[in-house]
Amino acid sequence: MIAEILSCGTELLLGHITDTNATYLAQSLAALGIDLYFVSQVGDNQERIVETLERAWQRSDLVIMTGGLGPTEDDLARESISTLVGESMQVDPALEAHLRAQFANAHISMPEPNIKQATLIPSARALPNPIGTAPGWWVEKDNHILVAMPGVPKEMKRMWENEVVPALSPYVGGIIFTRLLRVSGLGESSIEERIKPLLHSTNPTIATYAKSDAVDVRITAKAATREEAERQVMEMETQVRPLLGRYVFGVDKDTLQSVVGRLLKERKQTVAVMESLTGGLLSSTISDVAGSSAYFIGGLVTYATELKAQMGVPRAILDEFGAVSEQTAVAMARAVRQRLAADFGVGITGIAGPDLQEGKPVGTVYIAIEGPAGVVTSKAPMWRGSRDDNKRYSVLAALNLLRLTLEG
Repeated sequence: MIAEILSCGTELLLGHITDTNATYLAQSLAALGIDLYFVSQVGDNQERIVETLERAWQRSDLVIMTGGLGPTEDDLARESISTLVGESMQVDPALEAHLRAQFANAHISMPEPNIKQATLIPSARALPNPIGTAPGWWVEKDNHILVAMPGVPKEMKRMWENEVVPALSPYVGGIIFTRLLRVSGLGESSIEERIKPLLHSTNPTIATYAKSDAVDVRITAKAATREEAERQVMEMETQVRPLLGRYVFGVDKDTLQSVVGRLLKERKQTVAVMESLTGGLLSSTISDVAGSSAYFIGGLVTYATELKAQMGVPRAILDEFGAVSEQTAVAMARAVRQRLAADFGVGITGIAGPDLQEGKPVGTVYIAIEGPAGVVTSKAPMWRGSRDDNKRYSVLAALNLLRLTLEG
């Protein structure tokens, strides 16, 4: 099966947003064993959308379209598909009732332009979208399949994973099962070097993908039954894990913050943080997990040196070693642990950039964790990114050190 991706939206062509949907779909198609030959972007112009769709329809078996399913005049995906296949759109009563109920449940009066989100053509069936108002379309005609999904990434991903991928199973010659191993503390090239003997496997396949919060090792198998596909993936996983060891922190949708939270819950322990260069980002990331109030006491953002002293960091340490040092990070972890009565205290200090301070280069990050068993410290790697990058990487390094500490 040959696939093609078409992303709709003038904002893409203006560079206002990045087409992360196409990247995500390309990776997923590869895992499904579907050949992707073309990726296109087109603005909100019906004539050009139809022209691009006609070209895709002629050369590809599967056309995946994102964007253009909103209620406004420039959302033209439905109209363009209707023109492509020569069929008229009609309001579907069941879709209309569901759409009106969504607005009613939110205590909002539905604007009448939204009614076009309840339309279908004879060759289309609706793809449910429980987290948005725009259902997708699955169009099947003349031995071609066209899938239209919302452009909002979280809506698109849910629809793709829960509706489209299962519907594609009969067309890809078997059942596809994928497991992601999430890795922190190793770069993508280092991971590939460790698992190199396994990379040439054809079923299951194994590949690495660098993400913003980790590196994913994707293991995918195709088989006649789900049970057989799962068995093949598990066999490969048992070979991969010893090669990566404790760098693997989770699977599938796990994040460092969710894993840390789970470990703290299991141990019935708590954590508090005192952070400097990350400016509250570490506290925010920990609290992104639902139920984090069960183990996260709170955080102190001590950006100024004087505030560190007021919050319990001994002035003698600050005077001797400065605000950016391993000794200061340890003192921060100890002070916040004592002040907030937590089982674990995390201290993080460093230089996000761009100025040099005390001879230490931008990206120097010191992390300390004090717990019942004592103190562990880390001088995180130096990065050359923006302030935002350095802060984000520092948070990930701190969470990973806490994860390793909790795992013993």
